[in-house]
Amino acid sequence: SNFLDSYRKNNLFGLFGVPELSSPEGFQEAQEKALQETEQLVQKACITPPGPQTVMIFDQLSDALCRVADLADFVKIAHPDFAFREAAEEACRNIGTVVEKLNTNIELCQSLKQLLANKEVMDSLDPETRQVAELFMFDFEISGIHLDEEKRKRAVDLNVKILDLCNQFLIGAHLPNKIDKHILPEHIRYNFSVEGNYIQITGLHADCSDDLVREAAYKIFLYPNAEQLRCLEELLTSRNHLAQLVGYNTFAHRALQGTMARTPGKIINLNKHFDSFVYFLRYNIEPSLYCPFFSLGACMEGLNFLFNQLLGISLYAEQTEKGELWCEDVRKLAVVHENEGLLGYIYCDFFQRADKPHQDCHFTIRGGRLREDGEYQLPVVVLMLSLPHSTRSSPTLLTPGMMENLFHEMGHAMHSMLGRTRYQHVTGTRCPTDFAEVPSILMEYFASDYRVVNQFARHYQTGQSLPKSMVSRLCESKKICAAADMQLQVFYAVLDQLYHGEHPLKRSTTDILKETQEKFYGLPYVPNTAWQLRFSHLVGYGAKYYSYLMSRAIASMVWKQCFVQNPFDRAMGERYRKEMLAHGGGKEPMLMVQGMLQKSPSVEDFVDALVSDLDQDFETFFMDSE
Repeated sequence: SNFLDSYRKNNLFGLFGVPELSSPEGFQEAQEKALQETEQLVQKACITPPGPQTVMIFDQLSDALCRVADLADFVKIAHPDFAFREAAEEACRNIGTVVEKLNTNIELCQSLKQLLANKEVMDSLDPETRQVAELFMFDFEISGIHLDEEKRKRAVDLNVKILDLCNQFLIGAHLPNKIDKHILPEHIRYNFSVEGNYIQITGLHADCSDDLVREAAYKIFLYPNAEQLRCLEELLTSRNHLAQLVGYNTFAHRALQGTMARTPGKIINLNKHFDSFVYFLRYNIEPSLYCPFFSLGACMEGLNFLFNQLLGISLYAEQTEKGELWCEDVRKLAVVHENEGLLGYIYCDFFQRADKPHQDCHFTIRGGRLREDGEYQLPVVVLMLSLPHSTRSSPTLLTPGMMENLFHEMGHAMHSMLGRTRYQHVTGTRCPTDFAEVPSILMEYFASDYRVVNQFARHYQTGQSLPKSMVSRLCESKKICAAADMQLQVFYAVLDQLYHGEHPLKRSTTDILKETQEKFYGLPYVPNTAWQLRFSHLVGYGAKYYSYLMSRAIASMVWKQCFVQNPFDRAMGERYRKEMLAHGGGKEPMLMVQGMLQKSPSVEDFVDALVSDLDQDFETFFMDSE
C-alpha cells in the first residue's frame, strides 16, 4: 500500500487510468509506445507461418494502434483543456497516417494473403477467425494494396488529406454564425447569446415555442459559409478520387462493401417505397410536464432494472482515481453480470459544459479482446450527453427526448459490453454501420413502452407514478413525429447517396439538396440556406447514412416479434445476447438477424416494419391490454 500511496501522490493515474496521460505531453509518449509495439508486430507477422497466429498478430497490431487512436478521438473533442485536445488531435493524425501506411504495406499484406490462400489452414479455423482474416484483407484492398507504388503513395496522401478535410468540416459544422444584433427584433434577442454588437446563433433552437425565434435561428445558422462549402466540395471530390483510384465506380460503392445493403442501387430502391408520406399533424406535448417524472436517478434505476431482468446485468458506481477523469462530474459505472462478474466500464459524461459538443454519442475507448495471457481485456466506453445540471431545488430532470437518447446510447454501451469477441477488431460496436444502430434503436422501443416506463418514472418530489394517460399521449406524439422523422431520414439517406455517387456532381451541393428535399421531404427548401454544411454525419457516415433506416427496420422487427409481449422476458433477453450482441462484428449481420428472427427478412419486410411503426393502432394494442 505504501507503493500505491507514493504512486498516487505522483499522480500517475492519467486519463482512463492510462499512466502516460496525466498530462497532454503524455500523448506523445503513448503514441511512441504504440508505434514501437507496431513495428515489432509487423516484423513478427512477416515471419510467422500461416495459421491462427497470423490473425492474432494482426489483431494485436490493430489493438496497439486503436488503444491510442480511439482514446484520442474522444479526448480531442471532449476534454475541457485545450492543450489536451490539441495533443489528442495530433495523436489521431499521426496514428491515422501510420494506419494508412500499414494498409498499403505489401510485405504485411503478403503474410495475410498466404494464410487466405492456404485452403487447408483456412478450413481448420473457426468462423470468427476466418471472418476477421477476411476483414483485415478487405482493409488492404480498399486502401489500394494492388496498385503500383506510385499510386499506392497517392492513395495514402489522399487518405491523409481526407482525414484533414473531415476534421475541418466537423469544426465548421458546429461553428456559430454571427449577426449584427440590430437586425433581430429586440423581443427575441434574449434567446441567443450576445457578444458586444453581435448575436451568436449556435443552433436551430428547434425546441423553442416562438416561431420567430425558430425562423431566425434557421435562416441565420444555415446561411451558407463559402469556406465550409469549399471544404465539403473538396471532401466529396477527394473521396471520389480515392474510390476510383482503388478501383470502385464511386465512393458509395467502396463504402458499402461488407454492409447489409452491399450496393447503392439497393438503398435508392428501398427509399423509392417512401414517396408519399407527408403528415401535417403536430401533436404537442409539453415536455416540461414530463421532466419531474424523469430525474436522472430514476432513469438510471429504470435502465438497471431492465438490464437486470433481461440480461442478469447490474450497473454499479465505481470510485475513480485522481487524474482518471477529465471533468469532476463524470461518473464511472462497472457493468457486472450475476454469474460472469465484471464485464467492463462505462464512463458517463452526461452534463453540459462550455466547449462540449452538443451531440449525444458513444465512444469506444478500449475494445475487449482475449489477451495473449488468457485474461480478457475489459472494454471501456464513454457515453456523452448534454443534460442540465441539478439545481439546489431539483435533481437533473430529463425531457422525454433526453430520456429516449439516454436509453439509445445505453443500447450501444451494452453492445460494447456484451460483444465479447476474441478479437478486438470486431468487438462490440465494431460491426457494419447498418447493424451498429440496431441495439441502440431497439432501446428506444423499451423507452416508450408503458410497462417499462412505469417501472421507474416517479415524480421527484411526491414519488407519484407517471399517469398512464400521459404515457399514451407521449406515444401518440412520437407516432406523429415519427412519420415526419422517417421522411426526413429518407431525405438525408438519399442526399448522402447522391453526394457520394457519380462525380463530377451535375449541380452544386446546394442545388442537389434543394431538388432532393422537394422530392423526398414534404417541406420546401428555404432560399439562402445550406443545411448540408451542418450535416456533420457526412464525416462519420459518408455514403452510409441509410444505416439508420436499415437498423430501425431490424429493431422494429425484433421488438414486435420478441419483446412486445413481455419487455422483461429473460429467455428473449438471452436469445438477443446470444444471437445479436455476442458476436460484435465477427459474424455476418444478416446471419445474426436471421438467428434472432428465425427467418430471413426481404426488402418488403424492411419497408413494412418501418411503415407499421407509424400505424396509429399498434400502440393501443398493449395500452388496452393492461
